[in-house]
Amino acid sequence: MPAPPRRLAVDRRRVLIGGLAMLGTAGPGLAAAAPAVVPRITRMSPPLDRIIAPDAVIETIATGIRWAEGPVWVEAGGYLLFSDPPANIVRQWRSGGPATPFLDPSGASGSDPTRVREPGANGLALDREGGLLIANSGGRSIDRVDLATRRRTVLVDRYRGQRFNSPNDLHVARNGAIYFTDPPYGLVGGDASPDKEMAFNGVYRWTPGGGVDLLDDGLSRPNGIALSPDETRLYVSVSDEAAPRIMVYDLESRMPDLWLDLKAMHARGGAGLPDGMKVARDGTLVCSVPGGMMILTPDAEPLGLISTGAPIANCAFGEQGRVLYLTANDRVLRLPLRAGWQG
Repeated sequence: MPAPPRRLAVDRRRVLIGGLAMLGTAGPGLAAAAPAVVPRITRMSPPLDRIIAPDAVIETIATGIRWAEGPVWVEAGGYLLFSDPPANIVRQWRSGGPATPFLDPSGASGSDPTRVREPGANGLALDREGGLLIANSGGRSIDRVDLATRRRTVLVDRYRGQRFNSPNDLHVARNGAIYFTDPPYGLVGGDASPDKEMAFNGVYRWTPGGGVDLLDDGLSRPNGIALSPDETRLYVSVSDEAAPRIMVYDLESRMPDLWLDLKAMHARGGAGLPDGMKVARDGTLVCSVPGGMMILTPDAEPLGLISTGAPIANCAFGEQGRVLYLTANDRVLRLPLRAGWQG
């Protein structure tokens, strides 16, 4: 069997983000989040005003979640889905009502808690036909669920005969290809788990009918993932405490580069680590960082920071781009965006 692709060489240039470090809110990170406080929006650059009105109010729409993750807005049904990986549930929320179980279990059923840390679904997305795609952390696979029947199909669960670690997040390209990350977070013991079959934690692309390509095997903790609007660049968050950062890949050359260095924000005590992200149609990025959820230009210029005093793991645009949903530790938040702004 041929060896996996060579680890891609990384340009080690450092991206200076200066005063960003001062905006990190105190908190011990993902393992033991600080109690959430009233959500706050810090305006870091005037262009933020074209996205979020100065008087915008963040609403809490769901609470009591063990670890909120993977939000996706289903426009055809007018509802939000979000995951809770340790509780093994995907919940559904509609305006005016409570969040209720939608998939239970959402990932692996009957897993051994001494071996599986996160049995449920993590990242969620929709495919071109409107089916729900799941980064199944506990099941160690990428799944598709028919939203009408709840019938589940495993699309892929192995690379070159070895099981994935615990797929974490995913992004669907216009041609149907699925880009996804595979850290060891779902396994008890992480890299030391006896169930871990891969010698690395990978970034992959699965193409319908074309199999799986390994794009990078050199990231310690690949996490959130998203494509640029023209699909020439791939962004990947690295939730490594020693080197928290966001990488960007030129997909034509497959060469990676450092897009945002988040060591300073983490060192200042910002709660959480780089996690999920979304990219708007104009290229604006909304990225989980130590201290909350940051809004940035494609050139990594910070526009604003949404903070709660606890980690904010992921986000999703919804309601035809008029709303940003945020999965914030033990709750889900809803932030209205400017009317007419693209999401």
